[in-house]
Amino acid sequence: MSNGARHGLGVVAGLLLPPLIAACLMYGIGELGLTMATRYTVSWLGLAVIAVAGAGLAVLAGSRLSPIASLLGGLAYTALGLVPAVELGAGIRVIPGGLVTGSLGAGLQTTIYTGVMLFLGVALLGVSAFPSRWRSPARPSAYTAYTSDYGAAGSPYLPQGTPHDVTRPMHRE
Repeated sequence: MSNGARHGLGVVAGLLLPPLIAACLMYGIGELGLTMATRYTVSWLGLAVIAVAGAGLAVLAGSRLSPIASLLGGLAYTALGLVPAVELGAGIRVIPGGLVTGSLGAGLQTTIYTGVMLFLGVALLGVSAFPSRWRSPARPSAYTAYTSDYGAAGSPYLPQGTPHDVTRPMHRE
């Protein structure tokens, strides 16, 4: 895959996956919290949706597509995570209380005001910062042979003229 295609797919993944992951995380946490508070049972649907959100985050954080995907998601999550600080500093409500209701609304309030979104945003930004993720994987050329520098001078632990036995840690007679 060329570097341009890799970054192009990273932009597409960075624009599509973070909102879906956030929605899954908010719904799952809200559903789990409301079910446990009202019915005193575990919501398996809520746990499954949280697991799906975790798998999506793993794709963003560990994917070899492009770090642009985790960068875009990290910026969005960090912006959402900074909402409580903006509200406290400015004294105005940024997210209206009745914007979303039900499990999704409870999950939105929980993830934003407990710092979960800020944590995820900073984690995704940190994953994007590694320089090795910005480089394309090295491709071996058809004209280069794979060589090892180990066998060039011989092993210092073996007597001269004996064949190298790489399966044994020490030379045995």
